[in-house]
Amino acid sequence: MAQMSDQQIATVLDNAVAGINPVLDALAERDPFGLKGHTFHDHADDESGLERTKHHAARFLNAADWPGTKGWSERPMNKRASWWVSRIGTINTGAVAFPGVFGAWTKKLPVASVLGFANQAMVLVAIAREYGVTDRAKQVRLLGAVLCQRDLVDPDVGVESKPALPAEGKARKKSLTRAVWDTAKTLRAISDELDRRPQPIFFFRMLAWIPLIGAPALYIGERLALSRAVKRGRAWIVAHPDTVEPKKADDESGEAEHAG
Repeated sequence: MAQMSDQQIATVLDNAVAGINPVLDALAERDPFGLKGHTFHDHADDESGLERTKHHAARFLNAADWPGTKGWSERPMNKRASWWVSRIGTINTGAVAFPGVFGAWTKKLPVASVLGFANQAMVLVAIAREYGVTDRAKQVRLLGAVLCQRDLVDPDVGVESKPALPAEGKARKKSLTRAVWDTAKTLRAISDELDRRPQPIFFFRMLAWIPLIGAPALYIGERLALSRAVKRGRAWIVAHPDTVEPKKADDESGEAEHAG
């Protein structure tokens, strides 16, 4: 089989990025109980009983520094990026390690490889956004470099792309595990590139075949692989300052240089 061209890789990665960004937007903006606003003021004495209850509940959300809270706004850029790694990475890596939750679909994909690739792609886009890499073509370049070892200079994106999640409304209803699975289905088109991403070390890949301990071993291996992918992603952003939006660069100049 002929090797895929850079533009073919870019198109598939663009499809994935087009689906990932609405999911991340939804996670950042979601506030079903109206708690985030309460984190920006300290007193609830003048409010109704319900509002006081919500105000006290908001303290827990603020303590977790959830996006959209006061705690989140006070976190430096590097710590906001790390928040996405710990939250998304932990949940999605569980999906990678326990693919049986997806039922019959597991028979149609090289499950571990494609889910691991999708997990790393989602986390990389999340941290890229925090560092100011918000342009879709530049996010595609980042994924190409870190996950496919391809230098996708000025990829042609958005023309033939079909988002993995067809509508923002649907993105808001997706769980993280569902979102990583939808991304994986998009990425199966580059199956020959999946093994170029940072992989679990050989020891954990071998343990993954052993009943009972296989899933926990794969979880640890994928978590370590994700850490390497994030480190490479941060290094790529530092090496390509032209990919960072000027406003972000001005507001938080220098922080990305200490991202490692």
